[in-house]
This record gives sequence, C-alpha cells and structure tokens, in this order.
Amino acid sequence: MRYRRFLYMLTGNALCLLFCVAYLALWHRTPDTIKIRAGQQETMDFALPASGMLSSGEEAIPVSLNRPLVFYANEISDYRMDVKLFGVLPLKSVKVQVIDNTSLIPAGIPVGIYVKTEGVLVIGTGEFTGYDGVRYSPAKSVLKSGDYILKINGETVTGKKMFMKSLQEAGSGNQVLTISRDGEIFDVKTESVADQSGTYKIGIWIRDNAQGVGTLTYIDGNGGFGALGHGINDMDTSTLMALKKGSLYQTDIIGITKGESGHPGELTGLIDYDSSNIIGVIDRNEEKGIFGMCSEALEEEVPYGPVPIGLKQDVNVGPAKILCSLDGEEAELYDVEITEITYDKEHINREIVLKITDEELIQETGGIIQGMSGAPILQNGRLIGAVTHVFVQDATKGYGIFIEEMLG
Repeated sequence: MRYRRFLYMLTGNALCLLFCVAYLALWHRTPDTIKIRAGQQETMDFALPASGMLSSGEEAIPVSLNRPLVFYANEISDYRMDVKLFGVLPLKSVKVQVIDNTSLIPAGIPVGIYVKTEGVLVIGTGEFTGYDGVRYSPAKSVLKSGDYILKINGETVTGKKMFMKSLQEAGSGNQVLTISRDGEIFDVKTESVADQSGTYKIGIWIRDNAQGVGTLTYIDGNGGFGALGHGINDMDTSTLMALKKGSLYQTDIIGITKGESGHPGELTGLIDYDSSNIIGVIDRNEEKGIFGMCSEALEEEVPYGPVPIGLKQDVNVGPAKILCSLDGEEAELYDVEITEITYDKEHINREIVLKITDEELIQETGGIIQGMSGAPILQNGRLIGAVTHVFVQDATKGYGIFIEEMLG
C-alpha cells in the first residue's frame, strides 16, 4: 500500500513538474509587447493553446491564439490583451501598441565611445595600512560594489579626482557620503584614515568613466542615433553605468583579433579623445543600447538611405544580413542565418540567435567580435535588429536585439 502511494506521489510530482516546464515554455513564447503599424493589416500566428480578451477602455474583443490572428487599427493607440492558457489559466498580459510606419538609416560604422558616470562608481572595498601601522577597512560594511557616490559632505561629486581632493581636504574623521544604491538615494557615514604616506583613504576602488569601440546601428530622420544594442556596463561590477554625459568619437580601426573558441576577438580602434573629434552626444545609456544625437559629419559619413523597420512579426528564421565595417571605411553587408527567435523580456538583448555564414567575414574575424556590437541586422529589405553578443565557445554564433526593442 505504501509503495503504491509512493508511486502515485512520484507520478503526481512528475506531472506537476512537466506542466510547470510546459507553462514556462509557453510563457516565454508569448511576447510582452506587440507592435502593429497604423493603417496596415498584420497577421500573427502564435500557435498557442490560449485565448483572451483584447481591450481598450470599456470595449473588449475575444481572441484566440491557436490560429492566425489578424490585427488592424487606423489610429495610434494602446491596447491590452489578457491571455489565458486553454481559456482558463492566466498566462500573460500583453501590451498591443499601434505605431506609425517608421524608417531608419542603417549605419554599421565603428565609433569611439566615452561615457562619464553620475558621481563615482564603487568597484569594491579593501584594506590599507594606516599611518600607525594598523590595517584599516573603513568602508567595508558601509559601501559595496555597484554603489554610486553622488556627494561628499554635501558637495556634489563631479569625478574621481574631485572626490579624492575633497577627501584630502576633509582630513581624518567621519565623512558623510550621499550614495545611490538600487535606485535609492541615502546618506552613509564612513571614517577617513591617513595611510603611511599621509594620504587620507576610506578603503574603496572607484571609477568615473568608460570608453571603447562599438558600432552605430541607426540614424533617424531627426539626427538621433542608436548604437550597441546593449548598455555600457562596468567591467568589474557588471552594473549598468549611470550616465552623466557621453560622446561619440571618430575612430580609426587599426587591427583585428580573430575570435576563437573560448577567446572572443576584437576590433582595435585608435581614438583621439579631443573635442574636435566628437561626432555625437550620448544622452541615454540603457539596457537596450546607447542613444543620443549625431553631428552632421556623422550623418554624411553614412552612405545609405532610410529603410523600413521590421517588427517582431516580420522576422523569420532563415537568411539575413549584417552591416558592418572592418576597416573603418564604408560598411559592407555580410550573410548570416537567423536560427532562433524568442520573446524573453528578461533578456531583450538575446531574443535573436544568429550564425555567421559569410566566408569572407569568417576569414577576416572568425565571426562576431567585440566592437561589432550594434551592427544592424537586415532581412527582406527591412532593418530588424542589431548584433549584441558573441557565443564565447563559437565565434560564428551570437545574439541580437529586435529593433523595436531599441526604439522602445
């Protein structure tokens, strides 16, 4: 009898686990947001055993997702579609947005990137030997990796040098730091102690900027740009850097390190961080890319005209192309294959999986390399996304972001 109960329990647990796995898979297959073009019929086939209600205000329309679904709207508006599995179990609330037809200029050219943080970023805490020979670590239980120090003793922190100077001027004793942590701003106190050279410290490593090479994805009709397809994160803390200001610079590609299994390659650029070489201003650093306004010189450097964007429903598994420049000159189109498409809002930079199939590009770079992040992905004459990451163990494979995610 006990053996039979054990089998029943084991079978029940297995069925429950199987259901949870299937539910999660269907949840990931269901997009969080659907965009459709005003005045244009859009047909989507979700092939989900689900139904729901499409609503706007008090009006609601029943829909079924187990057969092709046709959308049509004349005016710019937002709707909500509450989806239920088998018409009973809540699955997801999907936002449906009606947008204007949009065209963008694909760029594909390398740019130098420089961003300055808001305050200074705490990379880590540590110990040092004080003037008296004792080991100190004042900030160990007060600050942590990823914190931003915005003020010291009420004075706004403008950079690393300014922070260190203010610390020396304050001397020994308690220092009041205004910090930003996980979106909250508050004050903390920590003690500054003189080390053996007489320099006052609190036992932290800090950073106030980041720089590198990336690829410009697009320019819109107003001179606005989007690049990278992912945000600029601090290399030590993996924290999305809080942007105070940033610039795009003219860059010359001087070398290519081919990607190999376990060792991502890299485009090496020579960047002169002089104000005369600024070709754009960065005003946003977000999970989905960096954005701002470009100069007329940068606009003139892009030889291509505008193309329509492709929304998620326009993207198919199959052949596509990426646009990038390997020598800093005019960008060229290279063949790729889109192998997988997902709708994972938690990882919007990895919803497109692609494989480089162009032999010339593989010969030159080994596949996708650092510095190519932001390279536009085109399919069927539409700009559908941007390259974001490379598979570390296979440089011919990588991820991409949908262009509609970059556009918000």
